Formats: sequence, C-alpha cells, structure tokens
Amino acid sequence: MEKSEEPKDLTFLEDKVKKRRILSHELDVCKKAFSEKGNLNKHKRIHTGEKAFHCDICGRSFSANGRLTIHKCIHTGEKPFHCVICGKSFSDRSVFISHKRIHTGEKPYQCNICSKSFSQKGGLDRHKHIHSVETPYSCNICGKSLSSKRSLTSHKRIHTGEKPYRCNICNKSFSVSSNLTIHKRIHRGETPYSCDICGKSFSRNDTLTNHKRFHTGEKPYHCDVCNKSFSQRSTLTNHKRIHTGEKPFHCEICGKSFFQLGNLATHKRFHTGEKPYHCDICGKSFCTSYELLVLKRIHTGEKPKNYLVFNSENIR
Repeated sequence: MEKSEEPKDLTFLEDKVKKRRILSHELDVCKKAFSEKGNLNKHKRIHTGEKAFHCDICGRSFSANGRLTIHKCIHTGEKPFHCVICGKSFSDRSVFISHKRIHTGEKPYQCNICSKSFSQKGGLDRHKHIHSVETPYSCNICGKSLSSKRSLTSHKRIHTGEKPYRCNICNKSFSVSSNLTIHKRIHRGETPYSCDICGKSFSRNDTLTNHKRFHTGEKPYHCDVCNKSFSQRSTLTNHKRIHTGEKPFHCEICGKSFFQLGNLATHKRFHTGEKPYHCDICGKSFCTSYELLVLKRIHTGEKPKNYLVFNSENIR
C-alpha cells in the first residue's frame, strides 16, 4: 500500500513551530521568547542600549524605528490619531488608546490582590504600593505612614493647606497636579463622563460615580460607630471626626483647628479679609457662601433657613 503524502500546509505549520522554538531560545539574557526574529533583535537593544535610529532634526536616538517616527511628530506637529468623541488629536498611538478610556470607562489593568481596576498601567503600579508592607515615610503631624516620599509630600499639604499647582486661567490652586489637570477641563468645556440616566456630564469619572448615587439612593460608606451611611467616602471621613474629635486642619496664623479642610480655607479669609462671594443685587461681599445666601433671602423676602446645620463647625 502506497504511503499517503503528508499535507503541505501541515508541513509548513510544523516548520514554523520549529522555527519559533529555535528563536525562543536565542536570547539567553532574560529568557524572553519571541516568534519573529525581528522582534527578538528589537528586544536585544534593551539589554545592549543600542539606539540605531537617529532624528535628523535634533539628533536624538531611539532603539526602535517606531519610536523615532512618533518622536518626529514633535517637530512636524503631526497628530494622526483623532478621537471621534471629543476631537482631540495625538501623535502617539499608545497615548491615544489611553485617552479613549476616558470616554469608555475601560479599566483593563486589575490589581491581583484587591481586584481594583485602572485605565493605565502606571495607576496600577502606584496602587500596588498600598498592599506593600513597606511604608517607611511617616507624617510627623498625624503619624500616617506612606510608601513613597512623593506621597508623603502630597499628604502633608492636607495639614499645611499648601496648593502649589495654579491654574493659569482663573488662578485657582490645587495641592496635587492631577486635580489641576482635571480642573482645566472646566475651562475647555470638557465633560467626557455622562450619566446614562439623566444625561448630565462631568469632567471627572469619580464625580459621575457619586452623582449616580443620587439616582440609585446607594450609600455604600457606613460609619462603624453610629451606623449612619453616606454616598461618598469623603463625607464618611469627615463624619467620623465627630466621634473621634480629630481636627487635622490647623490655621498657622491663630492655631485654631478644624474637622474639614474647606472650613480651614474659609476661616483663613477672616484673617486675610478676602470676600469672594458677591451679591449681584446690592454688590455687598462676604467671606462665606452662607452669609451671601442669607442676604439674598432678605432681598427676595424668602424666610432664611438655618443652613448651619450642614456645617456646624464654628469657622471664625
């Protein structure tokens, strides 16, 4: 009986598998395997430091031709990747992909310890420090321990009230740069996060999450002392200070302490004389929004309500 001929496509597949096996053992530095020799050669440059692709405009060098192509867009101003949702353009495809997650809410990077998800790998890497037992940087004011010097510096601004990041449009200041970035969306009119219930849009994803709880009535944050529930974590944090008596926000002028950072900011206006709340009827100005609200009710004839129940802390 004549031996049947082996199918050509099967022979081709076996040859390809053999070739891949050979290539996968070519690199003996980190044992990483590749299916294409070209990808192996590109990867080797990480170990050798070789940068064979040079920009003919500024002379900067790169290990991959693709990175050089992206870099040249800086000189040409070319931004070939366009977001069809907000119209923003990008020169780097990877940055464009990350940007699209703002609109879709996609968070492909998940923590394998607590399952929290992130839109960017950098956010996941920073988050993982929370699970690390190493927190060598301690706050000398409240004793809280943090995993990095950068986190400690940012944390201390809670106590000092320092806000080094200033908006060049309205001069509003922030304690962390990410909050400034988010704030600038207000000026640009960017509200990429939309509520699928009422259609209202927001500049921040976490603001949208909090907003949705007004529709659902969800209050996932519970006080373990009195069992009162809240829709926002920050509200629970402030509430707990009623039980503990903690007042972590200190005025460096008179030494008075407060439960909430916002109350400290308002209190400082009594020292500086700043009155940012203006009545559009009589032109009178006030240190607090509450005082302005009371005045407006006098103008309209509406009976003033005691709004201090929402903020019982004496700020003067």
